[in-house]
Amino acid sequence: MSWFRRAIRSIMASDLKKVPIPRNGVDYRGKIVLAPMVRSGELPSRLTALHYGADLVWGPETVDRSLIGTTRRFNPETKTIDWTRKPSQGAKTPPADVKDSLIYRIHPEKERRKLIFQIGTSNPDLAVQAARLVAGDVAGIDVNAGCPKPFSTHDGMGAALLRTPEKLCSILEALVQNIVPEFEIGISVKIRILETAEETETLVRRLVATGITGLTVHCRTTPMRPRERAIRGQLRMIANVCREAGVACLMNGDVETRDQALELIQEYGVDGAMIATAAEKNPSCFQSKADGGLLAWDKVVEQYICYAMEVENKFGNTKFLLCQLIPGKQPAYRHISGCKSYTKVCELLGFEHLMERAREVDLALDIDPDNAGKKNKKANNSALAAGGNMAESRSKPQAKKGLSDRGIETQTELHTDSQPAEAVAVPV
Repeated sequence: MSWFRRAIRSIMASDLKKVPIPRNGVDYRGKIVLAPMVRSGELPSRLTALHYGADLVWGPETVDRSLIGTTRRFNPETKTIDWTRKPSQGAKTPPADVKDSLIYRIHPEKERRKLIFQIGTSNPDLAVQAARLVAGDVAGIDVNAGCPKPFSTHDGMGAALLRTPEKLCSILEALVQNIVPEFEIGISVKIRILETAEETETLVRRLVATGITGLTVHCRTTPMRPRERAIRGQLRMIANVCREAGVACLMNGDVETRDQALELIQEYGVDGAMIATAAEKNPSCFQSKADGGLLAWDKVVEQYICYAMEVENKFGNTKFLLCQLIPGKQPAYRHISGCKSYTKVCELLGFEHLMERAREVDLALDIDPDNAGKKNKKANNSALAAGGNMAESRSKPQAKKGLSDRGIETQTELHTDSQPAEAVAVPV
């Protein structure tokens, strides 16, 4: 009887409707993937997840306006493709000598056909403009309609789009009509469940009719926080609606390992699963038990640091991720916050074989390898004194400024200046 049931399922599966996957796109079905996470989804984190078996990786949400106006460059040192722009610093025309800001970075070789670009947008035209800049280098464009954080929702983006389904559908349709024919990649969307199953079903039916190839549902409502248990009561219904339309359905929320993800896929009838928090803490969660399962934190940290140095990741972001990867009760966790260079991190963690490369990366990033932070940075004597380093503060020679240098006119200057004073703009 078991072989007969398997045969029937196989026949039924072959007759299922399926939205065509564009030539340069990827099918989300059967995939265990890394969720889009701000700060935790930068390039070295994605490479580490792929190293341990993630089938696809989502980059962090990137707002359309931040990408529009960037310059795409290949970086021969890191073998990455970088999108950069001059920071405005409050001016309409940025100063020519200001250093470029890195907006987005990918590894074209290691992320090929694996990277999904997630866009933050609330405007169809801007979404298309931004997507065009990266569509030739990624395997898909995903619209963020699930992030509840104010930085995403303040301009009608993220989870705010769940309250404006007409706008959300118009964004997806614009991307499908303009990006898919030109670049031949798929368009998808990530949402949250609504308060009732009826509301969620109505929304999902509208979304799958826009021409998307995939839909990810985070099994929490917008007000819910990560510490609250995911609600999966609507999941099977959502999976059925997606299946009827031929759209792949991924689940997200309290998925912790590959093995658990495969069990949930079977239980709820979804096509794949997305891992977030668990991957942030230990990306070896993408390994099945048969392939080694979860690894000790120090092995994962070493692999992460190797990738971070390979792509010369911003040290601040690297240190943030290390504080997620190293368990809080470990002595190394308490000491890592004081490190200001890759060299000191490798020294602290005992990675002697990485020390030479760490010094090279520090120098490339204009960091003092010996833990003084950014090179050529002026010491703040007030901060030194406030931090208890009064002796160091006093030991630094300080040229005493004259009154005129401090903006105070002497009596002699007042009497000898025969010209009327000009109006001075006072900053407020």
